[in-house]
Amino acid sequence: MKLNNVPESLPPARSTYRHGDLRRALLEAGVELARDGGPDAVVLREATRRAGVVPNAAYRHFGSRQELLLAVRGAALSAAAKAMESELAVLHFDQPPADFARAQVRAIGTAYLRFAQAEPGLFRTAFVITEEGEGEVGPTAAGASGMGPFQLLGAAIDRLVDAGVLDPARRPNAEYLAWSAVHGLALLIIHGPLRTLDAETTQALGQRLIDMVERGL
Repeated sequence: MKLNNVPESLPPARSTYRHGDLRRALLEAGVELARDGGPDAVVLREATRRAGVVPNAAYRHFGSRQELLLAVRGAALSAAAKAMESELAVLHFDQPPADFARAQVRAIGTAYLRFAQAEPGLFRTAFVITEEGEGEVGPTAAGASGMGPFQLLGAAIDRLVDAGVLDPARRPNAEYLAWSAVHGLALLIIHGPLRTLDAETTQALGQRLIDMVERGL
């Protein structure tokens, strides 16, 4: 299922690769594996098969499954960040600072939920990782702003403080509280007991939760 405002930032994997572009072909194949089956589906041998090369050819670029999974996780985080940036980009700037700050927090939460529902496999790879997916993903895990999803959330909460909406004494670790609430609902919708609800209902629930988070911080 594809939802509006989730950018198509990850191209489909090729069946073959151009000379000198094997790393990209393997990464694109890994992204497609994650899209279809989450982090557990990212297997180096299958990525090489989809790229049209023998398994040994991959090791110059990815020495292990963990290295490929980290790269795929970085691509998934980047896609989530770009979804957030797209949601932020449509906000009206001619609002009072307090209203604009609140709108930014809401946009981040809305984009997070939309991304989870549009790309559940990539969402799980980005945020619900296996032990093999632990590690540093590097600068590729960012959007066009140079910030990743968690950084974008933190910046939005900082703006609540700057606008006088959030007491500075309540700022420390506030992003963990907001993230936990929205992430929990996302999992309930894509893999839990709320997965049978229709899109209109889940959207309404998401907005009510974001209201609760924004007012409760």
